[in-house]
Amino acid sequence: MTTTTLAVLVPLLPFLGALTGLLLGRTAPGFARPLAVLPALAALALAAVVAARQGGGGPVDAATELTPTGSVPIELALHIDGFAALTAVVVATVATCVQIYSTGYLRDDPRYPSYAALVSLFTSAMLLVVYTGDLMVLLVGWEVMGICSYFLVGHYWETPEARAASLKAFLVTKLGDVPFLIGLFALAADAGSFRITRILGAVAHGGIDHPTLIALLLLAGVAGKSAQFPLHTWLPDAMAGPTPVSALIHAATMVAAGVYFVARLLPLFEASQAAMTVLAVMAAVTMTGSALAALAQDDIKRVLAYSTIGQLGYMTGALAVADRGAAVFHLLSHGAFKALLFLAAGVIIHAAGTNSLAAMSRMGHLRNRVPDAYWTTTVALLALAAIPPFSGFFSKEAVLGVAEHVVTGHTEHAPAAAGWIVLLAGLLTALLTAAYAMRLWLLAFRGSGTEAPDHGRQPLTMTAVLWVLAVPSLALGGFAFRVLPHWFDGHELTPTLTTSVLGTGVALVGGIVTYATWRHTTAHTARIPLGAVAAHPEGDAGRVEAEAIASHEPAYGDVAYAADPSDPGRLLLGPLHRHAAVGFHLDAVYSALFVRPVRAGASLVRFLDREVVDTYVRGAGTLPRWLGAAVRRAQTGNLQTYVSALLAGTVVLAVAAVLVATGA
Repeated sequence: MTTTTLAVLVPLLPFLGALTGLLLGRTAPGFARPLAVLPALAALALAAVVAARQGGGGPVDAATELTPTGSVPIELALHIDGFAALTAVVVATVATCVQIYSTGYLRDDPRYPSYAALVSLFTSAMLLVVYTGDLMVLLVGWEVMGICSYFLVGHYWETPEARAASLKAFLVTKLGDVPFLIGLFALAADAGSFRITRILGAVAHGGIDHPTLIALLLLAGVAGKSAQFPLHTWLPDAMAGPTPVSALIHAATMVAAGVYFVARLLPLFEASQAAMTVLAVMAAVTMTGSALAALAQDDIKRVLAYSTIGQLGYMTGALAVADRGAAVFHLLSHGAFKALLFLAAGVIIHAAGTNSLAAMSRMGHLRNRVPDAYWTTTVALLALAAIPPFSGFFSKEAVLGVAEHVVTGHTEHAPAAAGWIVLLAGLLTALLTAAYAMRLWLLAFRGSGTEAPDHGRQPLTMTAVLWVLAVPSLALGGFAFRVLPHWFDGHELTPTLTTSVLGTGVALVGGIVTYATWRHTTAHTARIPLGAVAAHPEGDAGRVEAEAIASHEPAYGDVAYAADPSDPGRLLLGPLHRHAAVGFHLDAVYSALFVRPVRAGASLVRFLDREVVDTYVRGAGTLPRWLGAAVRRAQTGNLQTYVSALLAGTVVLAVAAVLVATGA
């Protein structure tokens, strides 16, 4: 087969698996697992073959016109360069691991067939985004992922948290997709095509009339899809879905789509200094704010969710300093260790048989109960904290290195201000990342929480996947920074001495200080009962801790504040802790600025409709109803009455005629 044919089959196979799974899921549930795993596995094999054939050389391009539009044509096009080839391999790898893992994690779930089919459709949509060479076709995959995320996040639709989270994810991402769609149309109007190669050609020749406006419109969609400030608030709440879905969304699909899109069209953003600066500021605020929030969370999945937001900030930071090689390198590395972290968290939750164990303050005696999760989580956290020689070190240092090059004037593709913003924010985030990674490891595996009942050994399909993902988390960076420049435009990815020393130094400081704080607090603080949680995310932490003495069951919102006073995050953040725990009240701000005014407007419209419009409608019907009632009363059915009325009318008419004649 040709490379083009193989590339077409890569997104097509998971799509066919999803379609077949949805059709046969209820009638033949025994086929659900093979239909979930085999198409993903085949897509992985074909994606690897496509990558091997592409080999980091010239891009593979093919196109056929979908339909004549009369203006800007829409084409079924492929554009597979080194970025696309490797990204597709990572997407297929994580999707295959998630499907295999889910066969054990959701083995007793009656809705597993529809779940597996949606995961396959999700995978197909992301692979379409990666391989396509036409922006309108990319938009199809972009929006299909949004629909799939809505259903998958709301998989446990019986719970109000899952329903609210799925709706929030859908609406917030759609909020960014509206300007994104406008930007795509404006871009196609300037370039005369939706084809990526022709758009980049127009950019190179100055054919884009409004690059700043278009870039900013597109960034709104990227912020929503890749959970960047200020449209990142949906991602922590999306943890209400099954844990394997979180691994898929955070590691290989959806949130990676926005970063990948900017990498595809980076020359367009480079054409606007203002857009690059906005991108740098967005990345800096995202990575530092999310790292602070992660340090204050008690729910292990929310810690990982904020961690994803921060790592995506590193990727957008690399794009802000005009180096898509470093951005995609970190995207690939992050895909491995973040998928591992979520799936390991799923093993921990599965071991307890309840999602309540996601609260780290309740965890206890887990190191010996889940040894596979313990060792693989340790590997993934070291990669997340960018400790050498783990993969995260090399990819994160690539980002800091290119920022340093901008600061020192070695490149003129990005403004120096963007370089300073990304470099300083990146170093601060490296410190905070190591701190919350160490905190997660200590609370999850060395905490003194209540031991949950032992639900037996985990299925092999779950634990084996952890070790598969541990290999790239440990070894990917060591050789990738030497090999990937050949695939990524030839840009150097070797760690520089300055940023390596600074980045590793601040990471070690963050980890050591957190460990020392934990030792200090555990030695000098008596444990507060488990009820020491906020009754509401906006509640007062000190008050609820005092009230918790009389309660041993946490109220709603236990993810907002850690119940354990030995939690090092409390001491490290101080008075900032309660604000960081609720995402710096950004949801409350949005509620005040947007939700409440919209609801007030809806209430006003309802009042006007019911009390004003309906009043006029009812009034318009009242007069005919009265006339009808009067006429109905006149119809008595008495013949004498009718004759009398006829005679009276005749007399009246006669008198009137005489009067008229006399007057004449």
